[in-house]
Amino acid sequence: MLKSQELRSLAPELDSLRIGSGWKVDELGKPQIFVESSYGHSHPGSAHLDKLVEGVCKGVEEEGGRPAKYFVTDMCDGEAQGHDGMNYSLASREMIANMIEIQHEATPFDASVFIASCDKSVPAHLMAIARLDSPAVLLPGGVMKAGPDTLTLEQIGTYSAMYQRKEITEEKYTYYKHNACPSCGACSFMGTACTMQVMTEALGIALPGTALMPAVGEEIIEASVRAGKHSLELAKRGIKPSQILTKKAFENAIIVHAAIAGSTNTLLHLPAIAHEVGIEIAPELFDEIHRKVPYITNIRPSGFYPGEYFWYAGGVPGVMEQIKEFLHLDVLTVTGKTLGENLEDLKKNGYYDRCHKYLKELNIKPEEIIKDRNHVIQEQGAIAILKGNLAPMGAVVKHSAISKKLMQVVLKARPFDCEEDAIKAVLTKEIKPGQAVFIRYEGPKGSGMPEMFYTTEAIASDKELSESIALITDGRYSGATRGPAIGHVSPEATEGGPIALVEKDDLIKIDIPNRELSIIGVDGEEKTEAEMTEILKKRKEKWIKPEPRYTKGALGAYTALAVSPMKGGYMEFK
Repeated sequence: MLKSQELRSLAPELDSLRIGSGWKVDELGKPQIFVESSYGHSHPGSAHLDKLVEGVCKGVEEEGGRPAKYFVTDMCDGEAQGHDGMNYSLASREMIANMIEIQHEATPFDASVFIASCDKSVPAHLMAIARLDSPAVLLPGGVMKAGPDTLTLEQIGTYSAMYQRKEITEEKYTYYKHNACPSCGACSFMGTACTMQVMTEALGIALPGTALMPAVGEEIIEASVRAGKHSLELAKRGIKPSQILTKKAFENAIIVHAAIAGSTNTLLHLPAIAHEVGIEIAPELFDEIHRKVPYITNIRPSGFYPGEYFWYAGGVPGVMEQIKEFLHLDVLTVTGKTLGENLEDLKKNGYYDRCHKYLKELNIKPEEIIKDRNHVIQEQGAIAILKGNLAPMGAVVKHSAISKKLMQVVLKARPFDCEEDAIKAVLTKEIKPGQAVFIRYEGPKGSGMPEMFYTTEAIASDKELSESIALITDGRYSGATRGPAIGHVSPEATEGGPIALVEKDDLIKIDIPNRELSIIGVDGEEKTEAEMTEILKKRKEKWIKPEPRYTKGALGAYTALAVSPMKGGYMEFK
């Protein structure tokens, strides 16, 4: 018996209340499908999802089910930039997952369709899917079109810094701002939103070929109907997320992450999702996989083309075909088939012809975007995990976006306790070549782990600084970040991690090939390892733990319960 029918007898008011909500009497006995989305007017990635909700509902109804619409709108990192609204971003992932859990568990359903597009909503929905362990499929909300001359949103941070330095006119700056988001959908570059859509398909929870479809195209509406229909099949067969979200599935996702040079925020999200099914994803696994899997996807911000072109070139299946040798092709997916079987089906059903027709109109070849194994962009993936006396639990760097000059350097520390002071120093030329700029007390327990996006853009757009300094933080970065950025330093400053003990003109060793991040000297003078250990010990004895910045509300709860950045920054009750 379906779960919804079994529980109707336990809640005699259920039928009455549903009739009052608009259900017809003959719908009460049908399979009941939970349709959850992040629809809302919060940003372009969610503003169009009502259309996909309607498509899903149509598919459910055509297969004899009864859909029920639920909503939990997400926030936008872009709209939260430059003010304390950004502190709510990572915390929102936890709150969205919690709200979905509440909505789903309070009422009986037989299967679910989840619809989301962006940075925190996609991983939040995946966390909820894993936690609920009820038959479910996730429909990614698609990607927006690029603007004139392939203008995309991640370039606005650069143009902002250029405008503040008076390198471009106000008229040109305004033009860029008004044309960077010409449609709905996730921002058109391989930032966190697009990366997490890709991860959803790589994990096997989305239908094959549905990640990063054009948000304004016919294909994504068709996919929404298919997802709705498929939810009835999932209910019938009882395929649960725990059967799909295995250790092998997470390894597949990290393999694809390496190939696409995905966002560093994935190191927060995949471990948090895995945690919900009792799997630990150590940061070392990312490093191990990224060392052997090539980076092959020529998409911004590390590559040349806008994210809109990714699906045109074949999308996630197109990437997987090039890295098949690394993947676990025997894993079960939401289709009920294995990953290998899905890939074979796509080659037979015309999927690639439908994708590639758009590139023909642009006179671009698919292999210009998704490189074959003989023409890789980089032999290794994009991410490295650094450790040392500055980051005993690790730190993350996207080395595919860093100048070769900064791969092995020793820099002088310039610490700041908030981003506002750091960006001011960068823009006013107070920061000089050869310095390591620190922004600390911005980890999960410190302030909620906001992005350091504007500071990275100010550095990356400064020709003198972009190849001569590094930015190091216990906070995180935007998926659009490029340039010398090392984040997630753990333990974080608020917990008394070594990043809290850094002083001006300490010597900071960055050795990406050898995965090291260490303090090796004081006042510009190098010290032995034993001497540095003693110096840091004395500094720690004098360090005073700051009072909590937030003591109530969502951020009060999050900052009190969040785990280390390198564990995933999720909330844990101890």
